[in-house]
Amino acid sequence: MKTVKISLNSIDKVKSFVNDITRFDYDFDLISGRYVIDAKSIMGIFSLDLSKPIDLNIHAESGLDEVMETLKPYIID
Repeated sequence: MKTVKISLNSIDKVKSFVNDITRFDYDFDLISGRYVIDAKSIMGIFSLDLSKPIDLNIHAESGLDEVMETLKPYIID
């Protein structure tokens, strides 16, 4: 499992993020405070406070390079 900080501060960003990660068979969880939601759920994402960075847990053992490349526009350094 790998954890990265991402920013989803607009509706368009949320839509493209969900479209990007649904291509993968791995599980993705978003963690904001004490809430953990499925990152492939648009409704779940909109229940979070999107004004702050969110932790994304990627449950993948292999193929992580392709996932990280796809997530580049959302990752905060």
